[in-house]
Amino acid sequence: MTAGVRFPMTSKFVVDEQEFLDIVDQLRVAVPEEIEQAKRITLEKNRVIGYAQTEADKILNTAQERAAILLQDNEVVKIAEQQAQSIVAEAEQAAEEIRAGADSYALEVLLGLETELNRVFAQVRKGKATLQKATQDAAALRQAQSSRLATPGRDVREHRGIINDLSSP
Repeated sequence: MTAGVRFPMTSKFVVDEQEFLDIVDQLRVAVPEEIEQAKRITLEKNRVIGYAQTEADKILNTAQERAAILLQDNEVVKIAEQQAQSIVAEAEQAAEEIRAGADSYALEVLLGLETELNRVFAQVRKGKATLQKATQDAAALRQAQSSRLATPGRDVREHRGIINDLSSP
């Protein structure tokens, strides 16, 4: 490629015509290709932006749907928690009533048992007293009989009667 020649005192150049035409031909070939490439890039850019916008819209819609579901679920959870608290409160109250009833029943049973035991203890004391009296009476009788046997001058028949008395129940 050769440079052009300048005309003195002007801003004009003289260039080789053939060289100039070659450059213009190259530009004609190169420029449309660059323009086509720019158009393709612009179309691709618009396609990618459109796809991204569509995906963003889908994601936004999905997020809004999930948020709505979560809000509904949250309300359902709140209602379920309230019902659970109510059930627990009712169960605690019922359990307290059952405990109170069981305590009352146990107290009644223990009072009845105490009364029965006092009755049995009274019978045992009475039985002991009767046995002690019988034992004392039997001892006194034996004492009295042995004193009679030891007394001189009693006849054998009298002694036999005392022995028979002691042997019989």
